[in-house]
Amino acid sequence: MSTTRPYPPGDRGPEPDGPAASATPAVTPPVGHIRQLRRLHLIGASGAVPRARDFTREALRDWGWLPAVTADQRAAAEDVLLVVSELVTNACLHADGPEELRVSCSPKVLRLEVVDLGSGTPAPRTPHRAGRPGGHGMFIVQRLCLDWGVVRNPDGAGKTVWAELAAPS
Repeated sequence: MSTTRPYPPGDRGPEPDGPAASATPAVTPPVGHIRQLRRLHLIGASGAVPRARDFTREALRDWGWLPAVTADQRAAAEDVLLVVSELVTNACLHADGPEELRVSCSPKVLRLEVVDLGSGTPAPRTPHRAGRPGGHGMFIVQRLCLDWGVVRNPDGAGKTVWAELAAPS
């Protein structure tokens, strides 16, 4: 499901020290909903996609997703790395490159955010043609994620494309 809304259900919005801090009041997360956040600045970085994957893989290690013990845990980690690749690749191809990757984790959900200055809105190609090269990125994101969407920057320049995946059980 693709949505364009300020934040998905249950999300607090940007971090208090983030770029939109002045536009959104900080909200304290409920007890038991600890959220860990990592940021990778990608402005002008060469090799943005492999850097984003390596950065995310390290976060998954630190958060206990890797090394995976079961096939389900391994699949969940591989899905996260694939979605990161697709989101960062889209920013490289369609938005003059990504500015920042944010990876956050709560006990049940992992959230990925890619910030760019592009004006377009990503969407799965319709109709999806599995046999043709290219154009599969957002279709893959849609299929693997619990939800995803786009948040326009409050100052009008650029956007954040976010996606959420379930934590492995």
